[in-house]
Amino acid sequence: MRLDKFLSQQLEVSRAIALRELRARKVTVDGEVVRDGAFKLSPESQVDYDGNQLQLQLGPRYFMLNKPQGYVCSTDDPDHPTILYFLEEPTAYKLHAAGRLDIDTTGLVLMTDDGQWSHRITSPRHHCEKTYLVTLESPLADDTAAQFTAGVQLHNEKDLTKPAALELVSERQVRLTISEGRYHQVKRMFAAVGNHVVALHRERIGGIVMDEDLAPGEYRPLTEEEIASVGVPR
Repeated sequence: MRLDKFLSQQLEVSRAIALRELRARKVTVDGEVVRDGAFKLSPESQVDYDGNQLQLQLGPRYFMLNKPQGYVCSTDDPDHPTILYFLEEPTAYKLHAAGRLDIDTTGLVLMTDDGQWSHRITSPRHHCEKTYLVTLESPLADDTAAQFTAGVQLHNEKDLTKPAALELVSERQVRLTISEGRYHQVKRMFAAVGNHVVALHRERIGGIVMDEDLAPGEYRPLTEEEIASVGVPR
């Protein structure tokens, strides 16, 4: 990455102002003053501005976050706190959720600034599987698993849902795997068979499983294997 572009991103200023700061000898790379905006940074470069080290970020970023209740997955919301609150990363506002969760739903959220990567998760034609731990108001009916396998009719929807896998955990708790991302789909599927979801927690997106070591609100970078698993047929 060019030094002037890096400064513009990190300082959140125009490229012209970044060049002005370079000419003012305020920037060092690996301890040496650099005034050339076209200077090429390497992944190992240490950049300091006015004596403060800047976080070098070359290339896209990928994180998993254990989302708690009460936070929305948008990057800006005037009425509710957003999950960006938890991300202590430079220019965190450039990250977005690859597959959102409702404000009252908890669990796995993938954050990235790689639009093509997140598209492979959210695009309906990729059929990316997602697994949820679902707590129900009433005991699971005996025929619900068969209904979900066959597909159910959601309110105000023309097409049946695609086949979904249901695993019984306890009388009022199940594990549901779906390959679509319709609006409030899990809650609406159970409503369609006469039940009500009281708690919803996402455990898996594609081949990426929620890290059990992450407490609510904690996050970590994805591993190379996890990043590469997106878009790879299971």
